[in-house]
Amino acid sequence: MAAPADKNNRNLSGTWVLNKTLSDSPEAGLALQGIGFLLRKTIGLASITVTVNQYEAPPKPPSTASDIVTHIDSDQSAAGLSSTKELRCFDNFYREHSDWLFGDCKGRSQWVSLDEIEDEWLRQDWLPEGDGQGKNIIFTYVENASKGWTATQIWGFQMVNGERRHCRRIIVQKDKKREQFRFVYDYVA
Repeated sequence: MAAPADKNNRNLSGTWVLNKTLSDSPEAGLALQGIGFLLRKTIGLASITVTVNQYEAPPKPPSTASDIVTHIDSDQSAAGLSSTKELRCFDNFYREHSDWLFGDCKGRSQWVSLDEIEDEWLRQDWLPEGDGQGKNIIFTYVENASKGWTATQIWGFQMVNGERRHCRRIIVQKDKKREQFRFVYDYVA
């Protein structure tokens, strides 16, 4: 289902389901991240649901910032697999994260404008957010030092088959290898 008009990058709270028909396969990216063959196949078959809670609050430690910032807390579940929880704080400060799928990582998130996105593929096809000016696009970056990979994501809204959809463009890199894919989500509630 297309995203309702009131859903935008500043209001993503709700339940979203990955539309596998409209999305690219993440299998090559998962392989680059060291996810085994059987688990990649299971993920490929599972229905993936993301429940998002977006709010404004002071940054979570460790941070020296004192301003109110955006937080996006998400629970991602896939039928037959353990869920993962990600807590994003939009102050561009690295925070440690560990889960059963990706292991020990550190990541950071921030608001960016389209002209701040250097990679041409990541910059493609975004609809303007808000007034179309300023920093209205979600940028998130994660690295896993022990496995040697990084993942860069840009979140926003795009027109897909004539419908406005929440999308994420993702690049996974390890050594000189690069895999890229787009996720397209259905809004549930």
